[in-house]
Amino acid sequence: MTALLDFALPADLSAHEPPEARGLARDAVRLMVSRGAAEPAHHRFGDLPGLLDPGDLIVVNNSATLPAAVRLDRLAVHFSTAREDGTWLVELRRRTAKASEPYGGGEPGEWLPLPGRATLRLIERETPRLWRARLDRDVVPYLRAHGRPIRYSYVPADWPIDAYQTVFATVPGSAEMPSAARPFTPELVTALVSRGVAIAPITLHTGVASPEKDEPPYAERYDVPAATARLVNLARENGNRVIAAGTTVVRALETAVAPDGQVTASTGWTSHVVTPAAGVRAVTGLITGLHEPRSSHLLMLTALAGEKALGRAYEEALRKGYLWHEFGDTHLILDK
Repeated sequence: MTALLDFALPADLSAHEPPEARGLARDAVRLMVSRGAAEPAHHRFGDLPGLLDPGDLIVVNNSATLPAAVRLDRLAVHFSTAREDGTWLVELRRRTAKASEPYGGGEPGEWLPLPGRATLRLIERETPRLWRARLDRDVVPYLRAHGRPIRYSYVPADWPIDAYQTVFATVPGSAEMPSAARPFTPELVTALVSRGVAIAPITLHTGVASPEKDEPPYAERYDVPAATARLVNLARENGNRVIAAGTTVVRALETAVAPDGQVTASTGWTSHVVTPAAGVRAVTGLITGLHEPRSSHLLMLTALAGEKALGRAYEEALRKGYLWHEFGDTHLILDK
């Protein structure tokens, strides 16, 4: 396998519904653990406290998921990212029997009538698939009244917005769930803290992923609080692990690293893409899901695990039947 892990993902390894619908607790999904050259080990996510040491730090994303998909008769609008001027980046999708697919239509200045007598005006293309657009009312209250969680064809049925929230979700703003932290439960958080593992938040509002497109992420809003920056630096100084719960956390923390290697309080927009060439300076471990072949996330995982170890882990995940996507299984990458 290459650094981008170009593999075929069998359709039956996509998680089609939340684990609760499969009779599992959130923290009962499988957890594959990678440690350098060692063979991957297999656990349940609820085993996490026993896999970490007192003094380790887990950094989580506290962004809450919006019901960001608005459906018309033949189209769907996925609201992705809020801009400071009140416009939003949106993706137009053609509705299908199972979910939706990319739609290449639309013209600058076009008006789209939305449910609830709302109107969306397309302003200009921001990327080949994303439009900058303006809704004729406040977007977040509108989405809460008329939106549904974004889902793709591998999830054939709608699930309530609560299924797309993590236990840490307090700041609304993500178009899609920061799903690496979904398996955490209040009881598991209590067990971690009781073991002496600290937990600290950042905020990064995720945009739409659209897995049909193999493209790098675009700018997203983030905030690394001063208290979290201090805890990261202290853990590193004391020789403890700093484990990111999700690629969004890595992106935010790596954006906040100063030239001297210290993480600083930071807020704004990040377009940072973590690659093996750029390396990783803030974190020493990662909790993540299993990612699509050729996705930019796999560059980040390669930077953390190394190409050979990551290839071995993904071969093992495919062989053992791990489940992919936001309702699937998880992967813990540790440096030691």
